[in-house]
Amino acid sequence: MTEKIMKEIPQTEATEVYVSESGVQGKVTEMAVRQIVTEALEKFSADKIAMPDFALESAGGSIISTKCSETFHKNTARLSILGIPLWYVSNSPRSVIQPEMQPGSCWAFQGRRGHLVIELSANITPTAFTLEHIPKSIAPEGKIDSAPKEFTVLGLSNEFDTVGSNLGNFTYNESGPPLQTFSIKKPNVGNYKFVQLSVLENHGNPLYTCIYRFRVHGIPYKPKKK
Repeated sequence: MTEKIMKEIPQTEATEVYVSESGVQGKVTEMAVRQIVTEALEKFSADKIAMPDFALESAGGSIISTKCSETFHKNTARLSILGIPLWYVSNSPRSVIQPEMQPGSCWAFQGRRGHLVIELSANITPTAFTLEHIPKSIAPEGKIDSAPKEFTVLGLSNEFDTVGSNLGNFTYNESGPPLQTFSIKKPNVGNYKFVQLSVLENHGNPLYTCIYRFRVHGIPYKPKKK
């Protein structure tokens, strides 16, 4: 797909193209523009950030627990018989580790605080986390007040670990880009097969919080040979 798009752009290296960034004008060759576009397309096709996601379900990640967090159900039932609701609209926590990013394709839990324990596809030394939400431009009401705001990530020694090691406290900016990556600042954080995402506050919705996608990045752990 990338090659098809790039072939449609004329290859005239000497052509000057004027660009503006922060009010400053400059000029670059068309060949340089082609390179920028190619790199952007390749990065987008590589899961948008070109970093392995060890939480991704299709790659081996899985949801272990939601602790005491309860899934939020809309008041309107999708199926009812004689006025008795049988099936409410909701997505499972698995939505958080799947690539679907359409409005509504998130895991919504009740209230502003919630937890999610994820088993990663490999034992890794975590380096960063990425939280992605839909942009305001495609949100049904033009706002994302149900998006997570303050959150923390714990590294767990096993799926039954109730304490864990704090890998960082982070803030998702509702006015920033939909996809935000947070690097771990602590040195020597250790290696983990399980992580816990704990949302501490959202952007104002009193009823529920929606998590669209959470990615875990890192370096596969390789035990030292004796």
